[in-house]
Amino acid sequence: MPAEDTNTRAWQIYGQRQLAHAYTPPIPDQLAWTPWDGIGPGAEVLGDITGRRVLDIGSGAGHHAVHLAQAHGARVTGIELSPTQHERAISTHADVEGAEFLQGDVVGCLTQTESFDAAYAIGTLAFIDPHRSLPALRDGLRPGAPLILSLLHTDLNGRGPSTEVVPREQMILLRDDPPLPTQMWVLAPQLWEDLLTEYGFRVEAIDLLPHPDESATVIQQLIRARRLPDRPAWVSSRPRSTRPPVAHAAVGVGAILVSERGILLGRHRRGTFELPGGTVEAGESFEETVVRELGEETGLIARLDDVRLLGTLVDHVEDILRVTVGALVHAWRGQPATQPDESVGDWAWHPLNQLPDGLFVCSAQILTAWRPDLAIDHPPAQFTAFAPAK
Repeated sequence: MPAEDTNTRAWQIYGQRQLAHAYTPPIPDQLAWTPWDGIGPGAEVLGDITGRRVLDIGSGAGHHAVHLAQAHGARVTGIELSPTQHERAISTHADVEGAEFLQGDVVGCLTQTESFDAAYAIGTLAFIDPHRSLPALRDGLRPGAPLILSLLHTDLNGRGPSTEVVPREQMILLRDDPPLPTQMWVLAPQLWEDLLTEYGFRVEAIDLLPHPDESATVIQQLIRARRLPDRPAWVSSRPRSTRPPVAHAAVGVGAILVSERGILLGRHRRGTFELPGGTVEAGESFEETVVRELGEETGLIARLDDVRLLGTLVDHVEDILRVTVGALVHAWRGQPATQPDESVGDWAWHPLNQLPDGLFVCSAQILTAWRPDLAIDHPPAQFTAFAPAK
């Protein structure tokens, strides 16, 4: 049975069981993105929604939509695929001003409704193929509209997210009834970010919200994204003077590699401790420079897809404008080792709370741009974070 058909059947049975138990969830005092009270933000992540059209994806019994209508003055449309879940909502909340409930597939419904000013899904978008849901959401939201998603990250069995866009079996647990098998897209944060970027969204933040009981393994992701504006029409361009500018800038990269033992630093012949990195060569992308320098300096092998650029750091040293691009390397092969004819070697892992004195200024600037809480003293630099690629 196709994954989404399995989920449709599961939520149909779930709604029937809840109707049989005559259970109606209470209207919350605060929008909760996890099943646990007091964990994470509230409705403020949606922005000012007073009088605005808000989409509740997989609205279930309707209690979240009613909260936003009554407490925040939003005009909320809840779309629910399961007829029994929809019945639960309209049997209790059909007359609530500012809230309406539609039954059907969200992808189909979005082609027949006015564009929304914001949208959210609390645990529900993972039951829909993202290659189907995300294009529809982009078309159904106004440019600049926020999209807030609460998604499973690590389940009760300690099983973490997938790095492939494929569904897997997860159980809906019920107090008085047998669990219901479903198929969920439980994806790693970077994969969700890649998918959202592919389909016209900019990811602004991804937070991991663990269970308040430290012995429990379950973790939720909270993704804050925004629908990008439509592409503008093409405009013309023309070259400036053919005379080359006077050289006055240096451009380099520095790479952060994090293991369970800490971050990777090497010692320069002059005595400073440095991140792997170096000067950008003509024709290289920043990612290509990171991969090349990592191999030349440490012997480690990484792929371009393993590199995520953090942003640029700009400072001025005498007559040279220094531009340094920081990067995170998520995966690599091999063990770091001193390489012949390289000025930096003696590579070692250093815990973040035991960093050595004498960090190279550029490396220090990259580390505090990545982790502003690190107690590292260095000259200031202007940091500009990179937005995800379109």
